Amino acid sequence: MKRLRMKLALIMLFPVGLALFYLVPENSPVIEKYYSNGFYKVLAQVISTITGIFPFSTAEFALLALVLLVPVFLIITAKKIIAEKGAKSRLMVLLAALLNVAAAFSVAYFVLVTMWTMNYNRLPFADIAGLKTEKATVSDLAEVCEYLAQQANMLREQVTEDENGLMTVEGGYTSVFSRAVKGYEAASSDFPELKGSYGRPKPVILSRLMSYTGIEGVYCPFTAEANVNINIPLSSLPATTCHEMAHQRGFAREDEANFIAYLTCSLHPDPDFQYSGTLLALIHSMNALYRHNRSEYGRIVKQYSPGVLRDLRNEILYWEQYEGPVEEISNKVNDAYLKANKQQEGVHSYGRMVDLLIASYKKEKGE
Repeated sequence: MKRLRMKLALIMLFPVGLALFYLVPENSPVIEKYYSNGFYKVLAQVISTITGIFPFSTAEFALLALVLLVPVFLIITAKKIIAEKGAKSRLMVLLAALLNVAAAFSVAYFVLVTMWTMNYNRLPFADIAGLKTEKATVSDLAEVCEYLAQQANMLREQVTEDENGLMTVEGGYTSVFSRAVKGYEAASSDFPELKGSYGRPKPVILSRLMSYTGIEGVYCPFTAEANVNINIPLSSLPATTCHEMAHQRGFAREDEANFIAYLTCSLHPDPDFQYSGTLLALIHSMNALYRHNRSEYGRIVKQYSPGVLRDLRNEILYWEQYEGPVEEISNKVNDAYLKANKQQEGVHSYGRMVDLLIASYKKEKGE
């Protein structure tokens, strides 16, 4: 009876977690001050430091262990049910197993809320950075796109190419992971919310399989690790790494993490990071421009240097080979997750990432 009460108490953590997340108002200064820059920041740094001792992703190994344990649990439960005599006894075994699953799920969800998803309720990065994300004209968007295209062309000349004429990085992902923090160190002088001592990004061993899901990286709140798909083109690896590091620092919204990746890459001392971040921003901005003014889109694309075009085509070809049902399912799951965490699309005119880029560009110009 004592065990049953314990399991029921653990199951009650699920509605408590739901209430904790959904009853807290969005864009809350209280969450920003006491949770995102308080409780979460301290806890994430402690956990990240511990998991950072290991050169591999502890989150990936935990996931693989879970995948193996699920069929073992099912087999053991099935054997127990078969061994019981009588329908009532078998039903009790089944109910006990279901209670165990419900209790484990409830604990996991409660921990997820307290260790991560409350960050979706923090202040928008625009407020933190002092950026005015007002609705912009198509001309404003085109101006930003043209600026980013020029920056990409200039930076492309400063990066190393491989034998195929594609951007490469000496030292590969190891070099990228070891240097990525420099961008955050540079940005933290103006944005103290990006400060902190965290473990290095982790390479995903099963990166090739990960590509079939269409995912470039994933942050694991339970281990506070920024996990990166190391199979992706090197032109996007630095920006993807900085994106996951933004999550590690408590910026949960995907579009804001993209902007922070651009920001930290732009302020990075090394041109490969600067180029990768600019390419990320260019892709998002040009996608928005394509939807609103195809003639301007076509005009700016003609300005791309041969090197930029090769890198962009390489990225397209890379992801085309992994398209299929797995990617579609993954996208639907990810979409459902984001919507469950209050991240609805269409809130801003061009999307939050592009709105932040336009606001940042205007601020730099003094407008």
